[in-house]
Amino acid sequence: MASAPAARRARKVEPKAKPQSTLFAKKSKPFKKKELVQMFRSLASMLRAQINTADAIKYYAHGHPNKELVKALTQIHTDVNKGIPIHDAFRRSKKFDDMTIGLVQAGGDAGQLDVAFAELGKRIKSDLFFRKKVRKLIMMPCVVIPILIGAFIASQVKIVPQVEKMMGSMEAKGLVALSFKVSHIVQKIWPVVVLGLIAAAITVWKSNMVKNTIMNLAMAKFRVVRMMVMSLRQMTLLSTVKLLYSNGINLAKSLRVAANSVRTTPFYRELRKAADMYEKSGVPLSSAFAKYTSVDPQVVHMLAIGEKSASIDTQLKMLADMFEEDAEQLMDDFSQFVSFSVMIIAVLLIAAVFLGTFMPIFMMGPQMMQDAM
Repeated sequence: MASAPAARRARKVEPKAKPQSTLFAKKSKPFKKKELVQMFRSLASMLRAQINTADAIKYYAHGHPNKELVKALTQIHTDVNKGIPIHDAFRRSKKFDDMTIGLVQAGGDAGQLDVAFAELGKRIKSDLFFRKKVRKLIMMPCVVIPILIGAFIASQVKIVPQVEKMMGSMEAKGLVALSFKVSHIVQKIWPVVVLGLIAAAITVWKSNMVKNTIMNLAMAKFRVVRMMVMSLRQMTLLSTVKLLYSNGINLAKSLRVAANSVRTTPFYRELRKAADMYEKSGVPLSSAFAKYTSVDPQVVHMLAIGEKSASIDTQLKMLADMFEEDAEQLMDDFSQFVSFSVMIIAVLLIAAVFLGTFMPIFMMGPQMMQDAM
C-alpha cells in the first residue's frame, strides 16, 4: 500500500486559474425576447392543462428549432427530475436573468408556477415593447451624429486649409482667425478623438459595468430618465410581491424573493434590509419601506392604507398597474427629450461645418477682390 506522502505526490496538482477581467468577460448569447414570450406562454398553458412541470418543459423543447434553447430546457428538465427546485434549475442553466429566476421562484414558492410563467410572458413582452421604442430613439442619433461629426472633421481638415491657402499673405482677423485656429487644432487631434470615440462606443457595448455607470449618471442628471427607470423597477418589484403575497407567502419572504427580480439594481440591498427590519423589529411594512428603501412616496402611502384596511394585495396590484402606465407615459416624454437633444446637437454640428467652411470666404471675399483690382 502506498504511503500517504507518496499518494500526495501522485496527485495531480492543478494550476490555479488566473483571474479574468470582468470588463469584457465573455457572455453567453441571450435568447430572443420573442422566443421567451412564446416559451413562457406555452409553459403556462400546459401547466393550466394539468401537465406537470418537467413534462411541460420536455414537450416544449422537443422539436424546437433553437438548439441552444433546447439544450437549456433539457438541462432544466433533467435537474427538475432530480428534485432540484425549478428556480435553481433555471439558474444552473446560466441562460436566464435575475428577473426571470426571481419570478420563477415566486411562482414555485406560491404554488402558482403557471401564473408566474404567464406573468413572465407579459413582462418580457412589455420589456420588448420598451426596448423597441428605445432602439428607435437611439437609431437616429447613432446614424446622424457620426455623419455630421465626419462632415465637420472633413471640412476642418480639407476645405478650411484650402481657403487659408487661397488667402495667401492676407492677414486673418477676428472670427476668420479663430476659424483657422480651430482648423489647426482639429488637424492635429482628430485621429486621437475618433479612435477615442470608437473605443468608448465598443466599451459601452461590451461592458455591463460601464452601461450601469452611464445609466446611474443619466438618472442623476435627468429627471425623466430617473422616473422612467424607477417606474419600471417598481412595477417589476410590486407585481412580484403581489404574486407571492396573494398566494399565502408572508410579506418578509415575499420581499426577499421579489428582490431577486431587481438584483442588479440598488433596490436589492434596500429590500433585503427592509424585509429584515419588518420581520425582526416588527415595524409596519410601510415604515420599513419609507426608512430603508428609495421607492416612490406613493408606494409608502398606499402600503400604509393596505395595512390599515387589510388590503395589501389589492394595493400592490393597483401600484404595479399604476407604474406600468407611468412607464409608458414617461417613455413618450423621454422620446421627446431625446428628439430635442438630437436636434440641438445636429444644429450645432451643421452650424460648425457651415461657419468653419464658408465664413472665411464670405468675410475675406471683398478684401480679396479689392486686392485683386
